[in-house]
Amino acid sequence: MSLTEDARLDPALRRLIGVILLGGALGILNSTMVAVGIDRLASEFDASLSTIGWVSTGFLLAVTVTIPVTGWAGDRFGGRRMWLAGLGVFLLGSLGCGLAWDAGSLIVFRVLQGVGAGILDPLVLTLLARAAGPRHAGRVMGLMAAVLSLGPVLGPVVGGVVLAGMGWRWMFLLSVPIGVLALVLARRVMPEDLPTERARARLDVLGVALLGPGFASLLLVLSQAADRAEFLAWPVLVPLAVSLALLAGYAVHALRRDRPLVDLRLFARGGFAASVTVMALTGLAMFASLVALPLYFQQTHGHGALAAGLLVAPLGVGAAVAAPLAGRVSDRIGSRNLALAGGFLAALSAFAFTRIGPETGEVWVVLAGLAIGVGLGFVGPPAMGSLYRTLPGPLVPQGSSVLYMLNQLGGSIGIAVVAFTMQTAADTLAGFHGVYWFLTSAILVLLAASALLPGRPAKVLVARGDAR
Repeated sequence: MSLTEDARLDPALRRLIGVILLGGALGILNSTMVAVGIDRLASEFDASLSTIGWVSTGFLLAVTVTIPVTGWAGDRFGGRRMWLAGLGVFLLGSLGCGLAWDAGSLIVFRVLQGVGAGILDPLVLTLLARAAGPRHAGRVMGLMAAVLSLGPVLGPVVGGVVLAGMGWRWMFLLSVPIGVLALVLARRVMPEDLPTERARARLDVLGVALLGPGFASLLLVLSQAADRAEFLAWPVLVPLAVSLALLAGYAVHALRRDRPLVDLRLFARGGFAASVTVMALTGLAMFASLVALPLYFQQTHGHGALAAGLLVAPLGVGAAVAAPLAGRVSDRIGSRNLALAGGFLAALSAFAFTRIGPETGEVWVVLAGLAIGVGLGFVGPPAMGSLYRTLPGPLVPQGSSVLYMLNQLGGSIGIAVVAFTMQTAADTLAGFHGVYWFLTSAILVLLAASALLPGRPAKVLVARGDAR
């Protein structure tokens, strides 16, 4: 099925898209609710910011590691079965988080939540891309980005309300009734699907053993460095060496195997490398901002969680408003110019955050947050849409897995960088400046990658034909 010219969808397809987006929004909403509660959780469990940062980082890392396995499992067992399994795992993780007794148990159950989200997230992209077709990929990716951007809008606000009136446990327990509803609707609406022709392929067990621990060790480097306020210490250097060895081993393995867990040969295809690089840096900038801004409002201005959530919400509003417009326009004019314009605005906004001083009015901070949200909202859907317009149909599931995995890995690194920078800085404002100097540099790299995205749709369609 595909979208019609006037974007009016078949009722059955509308219901399917709604159910898919409800399940996909669970992880986004929960992540952003938790972001506004990091300071509160550190206080509740008497833990450092770098330790509590793993409540978010561990979740995103689990998502990142699970996504490529989901690509194989979806082929092997079918999308509907994997969707229901993902919802079930996410529900169990949510319940466990709500009952956690210390920081360690909370992190473990957040990882379980992340496994559930890692099953759901690539299926969202794959199912929507198949429904849209290449002609309307940008439009549907914009719709998805707009709906999922409600997480940054609603998450901090809902998280603040929950922390103020119900306690931190309800940040996680609220996901249970929503998840049950998503599970019931999915059983009723999602059609049975047959395993694909790739179903007989064996799981790349060695790839899983190399890639997952490789990413985990990489993020452990930042966590250990934040705890010790230095890089040249064995608890930092050992996981760094392990990470480099595992990831290098995976690269050698993947280039020798016919069907690796993540096919690195995809990066040789047209604008694919540019698309996933842009999405990784977009995830880094978005998640880092969603953690750094609440900490700034709470620790510099003394606001509670609810007020901080309301002050951060404009960032999500900007992304939610910009994303559907960017997706629709990119179907007509291509991805490159929109992503460049959005990246330029995001870079200016990130630089503006480095100029904030003790006397800067909060309204200027809020406006800068709105601007960076708008900028990133104009980057994401065009970059996603370009990927689905240029990859051959059989490679869309693999491309979806790589794109979302790197987007989530970027988010994990962004959160870890915030924890390290805020933990090691002389004061909150200095740490905040350090975070946004880093983000300004990252967004400049994003701009360079955006220049390599496909141009007008006519050129994209030619590229897609050549790829076949």
